[in-house]
Amino acid sequence: MAQLSHTLDEVFRRDRGRVVAQLVRFLGSIDAAEEAFQEAVLSALATWPERGVPDSPGAWLMTAAKNHALDARRHRRVADAKAPVFLWAENPMSNPETFESVGDDQLRLIFTCCHPALPPESQVALTLKLIAGFSTEEIARAFVSPETTIAQRIVRAKRTIDDKQLPYEVPGRAELPERVASVLSVVYLVFNEGHTSRAGALMRLDLQREALRLARLLCDLLPDEPQVFALLALIAFGCARAATRTDSRGELVLLSEQDRKRWDRSLIKDGLVALERARRIGPRASFVLQAEIAACHAIARAWDETDWAAILDAYDALYALDPSPVVALNRAVALCMHEGPAAALAALAELEEPLSRYHHFYATRADFRRRLGLDATDDYQRALALAENDGERRFLERKLAER
Repeated sequence: MAQLSHTLDEVFRRDRGRVVAQLVRFLGSIDAAEEAFQEAVLSALATWPERGVPDSPGAWLMTAAKNHALDARRHRRVADAKAPVFLWAENPMSNPETFESVGDDQLRLIFTCCHPALPPESQVALTLKLIAGFSTEEIARAFVSPETTIAQRIVRAKRTIDDKQLPYEVPGRAELPERVASVLSVVYLVFNEGHTSRAGALMRLDLQREALRLARLLCDLLPDEPQVFALLALIAFGCARAATRTDSRGELVLLSEQDRKRWDRSLIKDGLVALERARRIGPRASFVLQAEIAACHAIARAWDETDWAAILDAYDALYALDPSPVVALNRAVALCMHEGPAAALAALAELEEPLSRYHHFYATRADFRRRLGLDATDDYQRALALAENDGERRFLERKLAER
């Protein structure tokens, strides 16, 4: 029963984004769409355990949700009680100022949620909830913010969309630039959650694939935007390594120990092509630099052939653009590999306070101390206490057992 519950949860989360996005177009209301989806999930929970998961669970959920919404409309419980949120027509892409080649409900919903009328932090939170199916708790962890704060952002964002009747569409060319940054942040956070899930299994491959799909759609939509191609490159490099990041038992395999012969070379090639395009058409901005770092790992034939000097240079440039503690922590790892653990450990001195709730800080410091022959038990224990992903917890437990 526990295994079935886990399977159903994975199905619901995988298909939520597509179903909700289609329901928004069908119903013209975010709240109505979410309610209809929840009713469909309840119907699935009542029938699937006995009848089995259908061959096309997303289509089943969509049909069930539409049936519920139509029934609710007949009884004036949903559609008549709520004014339409979006300026919706039978063909929401009929506006000549939009790109008609992008016929994707999720992309339209992302751009709607990333409307400049919403604060940037609310744009990302709302889209993660609607598209990726993140819970409020998961979004709070992603932002390192209180859950109540995230819940309030989502409620206020929905109210703004309702009050201002923001259109459900990919915007015209003139409006695209002011929405691109938030849209890219959303896609990147979806990939990050798939790359290292906040809880449960180490990875969610469905979210990685979804982020890759959305990044490719954005490249079609924005062929002159370097950050979009850099994001595609970054995601492609990450997806290329997915099969080697865990062993047969689901245990974490470090980058230094992964079987590079099993990396997906076609995805690496896609990433390199996208990165080269990003370099040609724009400056060395944030996603370009991150993609350059990932490319250094992707093209190295072995761990000891990694170009750590180039990686450190890219981190220096990235820190100049984004002097955040997390960037500084990642830079310290490159510094360790290029100059040694003593210099890297010194670079962590001012990072403990801002990263006191970040398990990667303590795991990284533990590794530096171990390399120097120092006792790292306390740091491994603190990292273990903060880690929530099962795969990372088991890895840290192994490290503690080795002490």
